[in-house]
Amino acid sequence: MYPIIALPHCPATARHILPLEDTRQAAHLQRRNIMPEPATAPVVPPTVFRKGLLLHCGAEVIDRRTLSRVETPSCTESWFPIPHDFLLKEVESQLTAHGFGIGETTHALSHEGKRYFGVLQILRPDDGPDDYSWIVGIRNSHDKTFPASLVMGTRVFVCDNLAFTGEVKLSRKHTRFAVRDLRFMTSRAVGRLGEQFHREDERIAAYKRQRLTDKAAHDLLIRAVDCRAIMPTVLPEVIRYWREPLHEEFRPRTVWSLFNAFTEQFKAVNPHVAAKRSQALHGLCDSVCGLIA
Repeated sequence: MYPIIALPHCPATARHILPLEDTRQAAHLQRRNIMPEPATAPVVPPTVFRKGLLLHCGAEVIDRRTLSRVETPSCTESWFPIPHDFLLKEVESQLTAHGFGIGETTHALSHEGKRYFGVLQILRPDDGPDDYSWIVGIRNSHDKTFPASLVMGTRVFVCDNLAFTGEVKLSRKHTRFAVRDLRFMTSRAVGRLGEQFHREDERIAAYKRQRLTDKAAHDLLIRAVDCRAIMPTVLPEVIRYWREPLHEEFRPRTVWSLFNAFTEQFKAVNPHVAAKRSQALHGLCDSVCGLIA
């Protein structure tokens, strides 16, 4: 038996109950840009943390209302874009359903609204560390550059640095049944977050324990350029932050201190680029700490 999903008819108020496997009806609905409603999303506090997303590369931090007004392009025979706001509501709904609280949020658009990056701070069920928090990043595009996806990560309180790891695609591509499958894909991805976040805690603890000499730090800087975690042009700034930390918390000569010297630079790049670079940086630091072979 086919799954049945209620879809709102826009601009009219009537509802249609249709099996989405019916290709002709589904294509008709998608051509009219009609999307199924997600489960009721939680009420999210209006506070926004912006320092970690300065977005100097053409992106703009926006509010939730602006995001909801972004127009979704018309679909084609093989491409069915997911509205940014619809994706956000679905992720919020699944986070709440799995017991995660949502704190501060940031939403950003680039390329004339065609690319979206959102950051949600996750409220921990336990006390947890007092120097950083868990975050979830949401990516979506309306120009076919990448499918909808989640990235998990951390936000360091003292400097507002963000770092991401473990990207999970929520749709293989924006294909005909991307919307139908979105809830299942999101639920599955969110269901794995708890275990992944606790592994992230263990990773950061290892970074804090691993001591670094200046010689070892300088070697890591070169290797970071080689793996494209940073660009050569920002090396002087990273070196300065390592030698003259902006915050007392980063004075110990550890991998964690150098890691935050790197991520300070991520504030000046597009968040999609920052996500890729921080994942490369994690791989490099993991190898130094013996977390990977």
